[in-house]
Amino acid sequence: MFNNTDKRYNQYSAFLKQKFGVKVYKITLDAGFSCPNRDGTISTGGCIFCDEGGSFSQAHSNKLSIEEQIGVGIETLSKRFKAEKFMSYFQAYSNTYKPVKELEKIYNSSLCNDKIVGLSIGTRPDCVEDEKLDLIASYKDDYYTWVEYGLQSIHDKTLKRINRGHDFDCFLRAYERTKSRGINVCVHVIFGLWETHDEIMQTAQKLAQLGVDGVKIHMLCALQDTKLAKMYDAGEIDFMSEEEYVNTVCDFLEYLPQTTTIHRLAGNGLKKNLIAPRWLGAKLDCLNKIDRELLHRNSYQGKLCKENLNVSK
Repeated sequence: MFNNTDKRYNQYSAFLKQKFGVKVYKITLDAGFSCPNRDGTISTGGCIFCDEGGSFSQAHSNKLSIEEQIGVGIETLSKRFKAEKFMSYFQAYSNTYKPVKELEKIYNSSLCNDKIVGLSIGTRPDCVEDEKLDLIASYKDDYYTWVEYGLQSIHDKTLKRINRGHDFDCFLRAYERTKSRGINVCVHVIFGLWETHDEIMQTAQKLAQLGVDGVKIHMLCALQDTKLAKMYDAGEIDFMSEEEYVNTVCDFLEYLPQTTTIHRLAGNGLKKNLIAPRWLGAKLDCLNKIDRELLHRNSYQGKLCKENLNVSK
């Protein structure tokens, strides 16, 4: 039992409600960032799964100012989910990939409403120079502050195959420098990257060893106008079945410390852009199956974790 819910894992939304006493939702923001893996700095074309939205999942775009996006987000999420507090979430592309003075103006503009209680910044581990981490750390006394790193896998052969543009050691260096400044870190991983079950569990065990603050799990999927979509259309690849994914998620959770918050377990991209696997479009159905599988196993997050830390601490 986590955060006074019936969940068998440390669900981030429930954790936030427990922490702040009210519903807290992330407002996803597009500040017009790019990525060194798309603009030719590292390589061309970017990661094989990345679409033109840079993993941005909302309907509005950077045609709106950050302040306007915050206003729309608060109004929409308040009505739809009865949210009372919010976190500014810079999601699209690499949100530290600008000079630090520009970053400061962008981040400050997202803190324009007293209902904002947190700041979360999605980026790559090769885009976080010390001065940028110092800037992000400067917010943590007043806002619940996170950096979200796209790792995807600890295996360099996998990172190379998906054209990630950095290796696992790069992530480790960024992670250590971020944690040394007292910043919370959420790590993104992807299932279905043509790895064995053991290799996926090795990623779970390494994240458990690091004691990461949060994990966001994605299922590899083909979105329109991506290299992955072309590979799928050519019959070069296939994807996990929903049953395999559900079981892998449950196995993965069993290795993670109970203090690690789970930010996502299912759902990728906008449904209208999803080519395959089609089952991924039914997010709630997948989440329910994960809950039922954990119940069927009589299992829970941290069951196989050596630390098995107490979530109440």
